[in-house]
Amino acid sequence: MTDAELHNVDAWRGPSASQAAGMTLSAARRAIDAVERIATEMRVAMSVAIVDSGDQLVAFVRMDAADLVGIGLARDKAFTALVNRMPTRDLGPLAQPGAEFYGYDSLAAGRMVVFAGGMPIERNGVLIGAIGVSGGSSDEDQRAAEAGVASFG
Repeated sequence: MTDAELHNVDAWRGPSASQAAGMTLSAARRAIDAVERIATEMRVAMSVAIVDSGDQLVAFVRMDAADLVGIGLARDKAFTALVNRMPTRDLGPLAQPGAEFYGYDSLAAGRMVVFAGGMPIERNGVLIGAIGVSGGSSDEDQRAAEAGVASFG
């Protein structure tokens, strides 16, 4: 990681653990750019939230004309992917009536999202954050989230 990538304006302050592992503002902006490219191809306005490993917001964007509900959904999808360390799409089958984790979506004051669009972000086996995307269908949100994760390399 370079000093320029870190955007460290306080020379006496070192990077956080997530930043040192690659969850920088520059990296988050690249992920948002990747999501915006896919969203534009699909002609879907989306909201994108990227959080670090402590669930602190690193970057957020709401594309022009994206639904207002997507703001909270994107943030909660990132939270859900982070705390479960798994894609939100994988929680849906587990949370259906009769399934082992039925009602799981009511945990964390209702912040758990059990449909597609949230993905954990790992580097070298280390969880450094998560991305949440909202605005399209489940398949569209998932496709965009995967593009964001892929931008981390």
